[in-house]
Amino acid sequence: MKPEHQPLKIWLTGAGSGIGRALALHLAQQGHQLVVSGRSEAPLLALAAEQPHCIIPLVCDVIDADSVRQAAQRIEARLGFLDQVILNAGTCEYIDQAQVDLALVRRVMETNFLGLVACVEVALPLLKKVPLGHQPRLVAISSAAALAPLPRAEAYGASKAAVSYFMESLRLDLAQQGVAVTVVYPGFVATPLTAQNDFPMPMQVTAAAMAEAIVRGVARGQPEIRYPRLFVGLVGFLGRLPFRLRQWLSRKMVR
Repeated sequence: MKPEHQPLKIWLTGAGSGIGRALALHLAQQGHQLVVSGRSEAPLLALAAEQPHCIIPLVCDVIDADSVRQAAQRIEARLGFLDQVILNAGTCEYIDQAQVDLALVRRVMETNFLGLVACVEVALPLLKKVPLGHQPRLVAISSAAALAPLPRAEAYGASKAAVSYFMESLRLDLAQQGVAVTVVYPGFVATPLTAQNDFPMPMQVTAAAMAEAIVRGVARGQPEIRYPRLFVGLVGFLGRLPFRLRQWLSRKMVR
Protein backbone atom coordinates (compact mmCIF):
# COMPACT_ATOMS: atom_id res chain seq x y z
CA MET A 1 0.00 0.00 0.00
CA LYS A 2 1.07 3.56 -0.63
CA PRO A 3 1.37 5.89 2.37
CA GLU A 4 -1.93 7.56 3.25
CA HIS A 5 -0.74 11.00 2.07
CA GLN A 6 -0.19 9.72 -1.45
CA PRO A 7 -3.37 9.50 -3.53
CA LEU A 8 -4.28 6.14 -5.01
CA LYS A 9 -5.65 5.53 -8.49
CA ILE A 10 -8.85 3.54 -8.08
CA TRP A 11 -11.51 2.09 -10.37
CA LEU A 12 -14.86 1.63 -8.61
CA THR A 13 -17.73 -0.17 -10.35
CA GLY A 14 -21.39 0.16 -9.42
CA ALA A 15 -20.81 3.69 -8.15
CA GLY A 16 -24.15 5.25 -9.04
CA SER A 17 -25.91 4.49 -5.76
CA GLY A 18 -25.76 2.63 -2.46
CA ILE A 19 -22.44 1.30 -1.21
CA GLY A 20 -20.65 2.35 -4.40
CA ARG A 21 -21.70 5.97 -4.12
CA ALA A 22 -20.80 6.11 -0.43
CA LEU A 23 -17.40 4.54 -1.19
CA ALA A 24 -16.71 7.06 -3.95
CA LEU A 25 -17.41 10.04 -1.70
CA HIS A 26 -15.41 8.59 1.20
CA LEU A 27 -12.36 7.86 -0.98
CA ALA A 28 -12.58 11.19 -2.78
CA GLN A 29 -12.64 13.01 0.54
CA GLN A 30 -9.34 11.28 1.33
CA GLY A 31 -7.89 12.75 -1.87
CA HIS A 32 -7.72 9.58 -3.98
CA GLN A 33 -8.27 9.72 -7.73
CA LEU A 34 -11.23 7.63 -8.79
CA VAL A 35 -12.78 6.43 -11.99
CA VAL A 36 -16.39 5.66 -11.06
CA SER A 37 -18.42 3.52 -13.42
CA GLY A 38 -21.99 2.37 -13.80
CA ARG A 39 -24.64 1.81 -16.42
CA SER A 40 -26.38 5.20 -16.06
CA GLU A 41 -24.59 8.45 -16.78
CA ALA A 42 -26.73 10.85 -14.73
CA PRO A 43 -25.87 9.54 -11.22
CA LEU A 44 -22.18 9.35 -12.16
CA LEU A 45 -22.18 12.98 -13.31
CA ALA A 46 -23.95 14.02 -10.12
CA LEU A 47 -21.36 12.14 -8.10
CA ALA A 48 -18.48 13.74 -9.98
CA ALA A 49 -20.01 17.18 -9.44
CA GLU A 50 -19.59 16.71 -5.69
CA GLN A 51 -15.86 15.98 -5.99
CA PRO A 52 -14.83 17.26 -9.44
CA HIS A 53 -11.08 17.18 -8.72
CA CYS A 54 -11.06 13.54 -7.64
CA ILE A 55 -13.87 11.71 -9.47
CA ILE A 56 -13.92 10.79 -13.16
CA PRO A 57 -17.30 9.43 -14.38
CA LEU A 58 -17.27 6.58 -16.89
CA VAL A 59 -20.33 4.80 -18.24
CA CYS A 60 -19.70 1.04 -18.31
CA ASP A 61 -22.05 -1.93 -18.34
CA VAL A 62 -20.28 -4.88 -16.71
CA ILE A 63 -22.38 -7.45 -18.57
CA ASP A 64 -21.17 -6.05 -21.91
CA ALA A 65 -17.62 -7.31 -22.54
CA ASP A 66 -16.95 -4.62 -25.17
CA SER A 67 -18.07 -1.89 -22.77
CA VAL A 68 -15.74 -3.26 -20.08
CA ARG A 69 -12.76 -3.44 -22.47
CA GLN A 70 -13.38 0.10 -23.68
CA ALA A 71 -13.59 1.31 -20.09
CA ALA A 72 -10.21 -0.25 -19.30
CA GLN A 73 -8.68 1.41 -22.37
CA ARG A 74 -9.98 4.80 -21.29
CA ILE A 75 -8.72 4.28 -17.76
CA GLU A 76 -5.27 3.36 -19.03
CA ALA A 77 -5.18 6.39 -21.32
CA ARG A 78 -6.21 8.67 -18.44
CA LEU A 79 -4.37 7.19 -15.45
CA GLY A 80 -1.75 4.82 -16.86
CA PHE A 81 -2.22 2.22 -14.12
CA LEU A 82 -4.40 1.37 -11.14
CA ASP A 83 -3.56 0.92 -7.46
CA GLN A 84 -6.94 -0.56 -6.57
CA VAL A 85 -10.00 -1.95 -8.28
CA ILE A 86 -13.19 -2.16 -6.22
CA LEU A 87 -15.73 -4.45 -7.89
CA ASN A 88 -19.05 -3.41 -6.43
CA ALA A 89 -21.53 -3.61 -9.32
CA GLY A 90 -24.37 -5.94 -8.43
CA THR A 91 -28.05 -6.71 -8.45
CA CYS A 92 -30.51 -8.87 -6.53
CA GLU A 93 -33.64 -10.79 -7.52
CA TYR A 94 -35.41 -13.38 -5.42
CA ILE A 95 -37.07 -16.67 -6.36
CA ASP A 96 -40.59 -16.94 -4.96
CA GLN A 97 -42.57 -20.09 -4.20
CA ALA A 98 -39.64 -22.21 -5.44
CA GLN A 99 -40.55 -21.24 -9.01
CA VAL A 100 -37.11 -21.47 -10.59
CA ASP A 101 -36.72 -18.93 -13.41
CA LEU A 102 -33.69 -19.46 -15.65
CA ALA A 103 -33.86 -15.93 -17.05
CA LEU A 104 -33.84 -14.47 -13.54
CA VAL A 105 -30.89 -16.61 -12.44
CA ARG A 106 -29.00 -15.71 -15.62
CA ARG A 107 -29.54 -11.97 -15.06
CA VAL A 108 -28.22 -12.15 -11.51
CA MET A 109 -25.23 -14.34 -12.40
CA GLU A 110 -24.29 -12.20 -15.40
CA THR A 111 -24.15 -9.02 -13.33
CA ASN A 112 -22.84 -10.26 -10.00
CA PHE A 113 -20.39 -12.92 -11.17
CA LEU A 114 -19.62 -12.83 -14.88
CA GLY A 115 -19.58 -9.03 -14.86
CA LEU A 116 -17.05 -9.13 -12.05
CA VAL A 117 -14.90 -11.62 -13.97
CA ALA A 118 -14.99 -9.39 -17.06
CA CYS A 119 -13.71 -6.48 -14.97
CA VAL A 120 -10.99 -8.59 -13.37
CA GLU A 121 -9.76 -9.67 -16.80
CA VAL A 122 -9.14 -6.10 -18.00
CA ALA A 123 -8.11 -4.67 -14.62
CA LEU A 124 -5.28 -7.07 -13.80
CA PRO A 125 -2.90 -5.69 -16.48
CA LEU A 126 -3.46 -2.17 -15.10
CA LEU A 127 -2.86 -3.32 -11.52
CA LYS A 128 0.35 -5.05 -12.55
CA LYS A 129 1.68 -1.76 -13.98
CA VAL A 130 1.93 -0.06 -10.57
CA PRO A 131 5.37 1.34 -9.67
CA LEU A 132 7.74 -0.97 -7.85
CA GLY A 133 7.37 -1.00 -4.09
CA HIS A 134 3.58 -0.64 -4.07
CA GLN A 135 1.08 -3.47 -3.76
CA PRO A 136 -1.98 -3.29 -6.00
CA ARG A 137 -5.24 -4.69 -4.67
CA LEU A 138 -8.42 -6.23 -6.05
CA VAL A 139 -11.47 -5.71 -3.83
CA ALA A 140 -14.66 -7.68 -4.52
CA ILE A 141 -18.02 -7.15 -2.83
CA SER A 142 -19.54 -10.52 -1.98
CA SER A 143 -22.31 -10.91 0.61
CA ALA A 144 -23.17 -12.58 3.89
CA ALA A 145 -25.60 -14.61 1.75
CA ALA A 146 -22.59 -16.47 0.34
CA LEU A 147 -21.94 -18.00 3.77
CA ALA A 148 -25.18 -19.96 4.25
CA PRO A 149 -28.15 -21.05 2.12
CA LEU A 150 -31.08 -18.71 2.70
CA PRO A 151 -34.72 -18.86 1.53
CA ARG A 152 -35.48 -17.18 -1.84
CA ALA A 153 -31.78 -16.36 -2.28
CA GLU A 154 -30.98 -19.18 -4.70
CA ALA A 155 -29.84 -16.84 -7.49
CA TYR A 156 -28.34 -14.04 -5.40
CA GLY A 157 -26.60 -16.31 -2.90
CA ALA A 158 -25.20 -18.54 -5.64
CA SER A 159 -23.82 -15.53 -7.52
CA LYS A 160 -22.10 -14.19 -4.41
CA ALA A 161 -20.77 -17.63 -3.45
CA ALA A 162 -19.28 -17.79 -6.95
CA VAL A 163 -17.67 -14.38 -6.39
CA SER A 164 -16.14 -15.54 -3.11
CA TYR A 165 -14.80 -18.82 -4.49
CA PHE A 166 -13.41 -17.14 -7.60
CA MET A 167 -11.64 -14.40 -5.65
CA GLU A 168 -10.31 -16.73 -2.96
CA SER A 169 -8.84 -18.99 -5.64
CA LEU A 170 -7.50 -16.03 -7.58
CA ARG A 171 -5.77 -14.80 -4.43
CA LEU A 172 -3.66 -17.96 -4.44
CA ASP A 173 -2.65 -17.55 -8.07
CA LEU A 174 -1.93 -13.82 -7.75
CA ALA A 175 0.17 -14.09 -4.59
CA GLN A 176 3.44 -14.52 -6.47
CA GLN A 177 2.56 -11.66 -8.80
CA GLY A 178 2.19 -9.18 -5.97
CA VAL A 179 -1.54 -8.46 -6.39
CA ALA A 180 -3.50 -8.63 -3.14
CA VAL A 181 -7.16 -9.63 -2.90
CA THR A 182 -9.82 -8.52 -0.42
CA VAL A 183 -13.30 -10.05 -0.30
CA VAL A 184 -16.04 -8.05 1.44
CA TYR A 185 -19.04 -9.70 3.13
CA PRO A 186 -21.70 -7.08 3.89
CA GLY A 187 -24.82 -7.81 5.86
CA PHE A 188 -27.96 -5.79 5.22
CA VAL A 189 -27.11 -2.28 4.03
CA ALA A 190 -29.66 0.49 3.52
CA THR A 191 -29.55 1.12 -0.25
CA PRO A 192 -32.10 1.67 -3.02
CA LEU A 193 -31.73 -2.04 -3.83
CA THR A 194 -32.48 -3.31 -0.32
CA ALA A 195 -35.32 -0.80 0.00
CA GLN A 196 -37.24 -3.12 -2.33
CA ASN A 197 -36.96 -6.05 0.10
CA ASP A 198 -40.27 -7.20 1.57
CA PHE A 199 -38.88 -8.82 4.72
CA PRO A 200 -37.19 -7.68 7.96
CA MET A 201 -33.47 -6.87 7.67
CA PRO A 202 -31.87 -7.27 11.11
CA MET A 203 -28.82 -5.24 12.10
CA GLN A 204 -29.07 -3.12 8.95
CA VAL A 205 -26.32 -0.50 8.57
CA THR A 206 -26.07 2.64 6.46
CA ALA A 207 -24.17 2.71 3.18
CA ALA A 208 -21.82 5.28 4.71
CA ALA A 209 -21.00 2.98 7.63
CA MET A 210 -20.40 0.08 5.25
CA ALA A 211 -18.16 2.23 3.06
CA GLU A 212 -16.13 3.32 6.08
CA ALA A 213 -15.65 -0.30 7.15
CA ILE A 214 -14.46 -1.23 3.65
CA VAL A 215 -12.03 1.67 3.38
CA ARG A 216 -10.65 0.95 6.85
CA GLY A 217 -10.25 -2.77 6.18
CA VAL A 218 -8.60 -2.26 2.80
CA ALA A 219 -6.18 0.27 4.28
CA ARG A 220 -5.18 -2.37 6.82
CA GLY A 221 -4.64 -4.94 4.09
CA GLN A 222 -7.33 -7.30 5.37
CA PRO A 223 -8.00 -10.30 3.12
CA GLU A 224 -11.63 -10.34 4.33
CA ILE A 225 -13.97 -7.64 5.60
CA ARG A 226 -17.16 -8.74 7.39
CA TYR A 227 -19.53 -5.98 8.50
CA PRO A 228 -21.51 -5.71 10.64
CA ARG A 229 -19.40 -8.36 12.31
CA LEU A 230 -22.08 -9.79 14.59
CA PHE A 231 -24.65 -10.31 11.86
CA VAL A 232 -22.21 -11.72 9.31
CA GLY A 233 -20.74 -13.91 12.04
CA LEU A 234 -24.18 -15.32 12.85
CA VAL A 235 -24.87 -16.11 9.19
CA GLY A 236 -21.48 -17.78 8.90
CA PHE A 237 -22.21 -19.78 12.04
CA LEU A 238 -25.53 -20.89 10.55
CA GLY A 239 -23.70 -22.14 7.48
CA ARG A 240 -21.38 -24.28 9.59
CA LEU A 241 -24.07 -25.95 11.69
CA PRO A 242 -24.88 -29.66 11.28
CA PHE A 243 -27.28 -30.23 8.40
CA ARG A 244 -30.41 -31.07 10.39
CA LEU A 245 -30.04 -28.13 12.77
CA ARG A 246 -29.25 -25.75 9.91
CA GLN A 247 -32.29 -26.95 7.97
CA TRP A 248 -34.55 -26.57 11.01
CA LEU A 249 -33.39 -23.00 11.65
CA SER A 250 -33.44 -22.00 7.99
CA ARG A 251 -36.98 -23.25 7.50
CA LYS A 252 -38.09 -20.81 10.20
CA MET A 253 -37.22 -18.06 7.72
CA VAL A 254 -39.43 -19.42 4.94
CA ARG A 255 -42.61 -17.40 4.50
